[in-house]
Amino acid sequence: MFKSIKGPVGIIITVSLSLMALLVLWLAVSEHKITYVASAKEHASTYSEAVATMIQPHMTDVNLPEEFTQTIVSLFSTNDHFIGARIYNSDATLIKEQAGRVGQRLIEPFFQQADVQALPEGSSYDQHAIAVRHTIGEDIYPDGYLVLFFDTKSSVSSGISSLLWQIFPLVFAFWLFCVLCSLYWIHRLLKPLTNLTSFTHSVIETKDYALRNHLVDNNEVGALGDSINRLLEMIEVELLINHEQKQILIEQQEEMSRLANYDSLTGLPNRQFVLDNLKLELARAKRNNDDLALLFFDLDGFKGINDSLGHETGDLILIEVADRVSDLVREGDLVARLGGDEFLILPDRDVRDASIESLASRLIAAFEQPFNLRGLSLTVGVSVGIAKAADAHYNLSELMSNADLAMYRSKAKGRGSFTVFTLDMVASHKRKLHLANAIEQSLSQNEFEVYYQVKVNKHAEIVGLEALLRWEHPEFGMVMPSEFIPIAEQGGKISAITQWVIERVSEDLPRLRQWLNKRFRVSINLSGHDLRNSHLFDNIYTVFQSYQVNPEYVEFEVTESAYLENFALSNKFFKRMSNMGCAIALDDFGTGYSSLSYLTQISIDTLKIDKQFIRELETSERSQLVTGAIIDLAKRLSLSVCAEGIEGPFQWQYLTEHGCDQIQGYMFSKPVPLSTLLEMPAAFDVAALVNKQ
Repeated sequence: MFKSIKGPVGIIITVSLSLMALLVLWLAVSEHKITYVASAKEHASTYSEAVATMIQPHMTDVNLPEEFTQTIVSLFSTNDHFIGARIYNSDATLIKEQAGRVGQRLIEPFFQQADVQALPEGSSYDQHAIAVRHTIGEDIYPDGYLVLFFDTKSSVSSGISSLLWQIFPLVFAFWLFCVLCSLYWIHRLLKPLTNLTSFTHSVIETKDYALRNHLVDNNEVGALGDSINRLLEMIEVELLINHEQKQILIEQQEEMSRLANYDSLTGLPNRQFVLDNLKLELARAKRNNDDLALLFFDLDGFKGINDSLGHETGDLILIEVADRVSDLVREGDLVARLGGDEFLILPDRDVRDASIESLASRLIAAFEQPFNLRGLSLTVGVSVGIAKAADAHYNLSELMSNADLAMYRSKAKGRGSFTVFTLDMVASHKRKLHLANAIEQSLSQNEFEVYYQVKVNKHAEIVGLEALLRWEHPEFGMVMPSEFIPIAEQGGKISAITQWVIERVSEDLPRLRQWLNKRFRVSINLSGHDLRNSHLFDNIYTVFQSYQVNPEYVEFEVTESAYLENFALSNKFFKRMSNMGCAIALDDFGTGYSSLSYLTQISIDTLKIDKQFIRELETSERSQLVTGAIIDLAKRLSLSVCAEGIEGPFQWQYLTEHGCDQIQGYMFSKPVPLSTLLEMPAAFDVAALVNKQ
């Protein structure tokens, strides 16, 4: 109701002063009335005493003389307030009543009922009238009683009116003075508070918390002003802190957004970002009946560089890859790093085959130039897979899977190439998945079987066997090792297969010894994954102990690349196997690292010449020279030599003439089951085989 505290305070003070003024007037009137009544009582008592003295001599008369009555009347004729007089005899019987100037009041009930015996001696006051009772004569034997009545109503009223007219101007003037002074001091005392209010309003409107009030007072208002200043200082400090924290939070939010959506190493969009965008783009393309292309690629040879030169060098290559690809694509194309050395390119709505293939070709060409890092010249290629949204039915996971399949098909083609996804790849992929999931169950149900291929010496006598695995799948039929071994290696199941083969060969060895009845060795192939298995030696030893295998009848074959990729582990393992009595053969010699220095460091007994050299012996003089050099080198290093892939007489003749120790190939026998092998002779008729050719 009141916008300022001055209004209520002013009203309270004004009302208070008014009540005080009224109280003063009431006290003055009351005091005047009391004083007047007391004075009137005194005068009435004096009158009554004088009248009583005058009428005492006449109280013996039965009737008071008329002249005496006139005397009483004359006595009070000047008194405007005389109501009347009553004279009683000694028996309290009224003998005379005389009315005065206001005698009309005698008819009032109070005066009619006034009893002389009930009235006290002396004066009394009641009903705005003074009643005086005086005993005539002695108090013990009175001659009678005199009662006088005096009116005070009109006199008191007139006296009060006169009094009010006299003191009211003074009281009003004083009241007005006090009110004005009070309002002035209220205004003066509350002015700092008003200033504080205006100050706080200005702070609220301007939101400038650097403002300060300059109120200097030693009272509560001054303390309030100081408190407001301190509060503003605290608010200003808190706002500054909040602003700094807000900036930090904004920066952290931006950083979190960047980390959530961008790769911290290359600065490219990450997997989550590109997948979210792909969802939107696929929905748009499906809605508009458009198509969408996706290029998926990873780096060829990156793992070897990362393992040999360290992750720091690998990170530098990834950064350079991101820069090269970003410079290659057009504005609007999306380049992202999915993780590791996997990248993705999403062209901007240009899905023409020619345009996509041109982009893939430029991408491959961009990595023909080596990376020059820290004084090293490193070559890294790319394998690219291309998939389209329409082929994936606009499904994100299916699109990514198609691109991945196409990329691995590029790797299978020899890397540094691109492949466009076709629907037949799905069937191939499903077959691989089915095979991968069926390996463990097939091992437990004996769907695998060991086949044996013979090795002969220069006299065509069987001197060894190679254990080769075949898989008779209930749905796909005969599955060759070239198909399921890479699948097993990728799925981490190759160690279980190797363990199964070792156990089966150990189980077959007694029957083989009984069949051949001379010293020979059965070769068992080990992969690079097997060599990295720290429990391989213990597992083999346990199997040999369980089947009482003589290690001198067993040879382990490992490819040159698998041996040298795990050089330290391989050397340690094969030394332990040699100490046990097993022989070690280095398979595919000449197709891997081909570093002759390794031959002086590795523990092997046999070099196996790869069949790609044997295949070209009849047509390539260079192959003849290389094969002859390998045999000669092995002889000088006191190693035996085994050649595989022998299919014709020329190959047989060349190898035997150059001193090859063991020969293996279809000319003598394909890999066969144990039951078929046991029916074969221990030696072959070479002439018959040549004529058969």
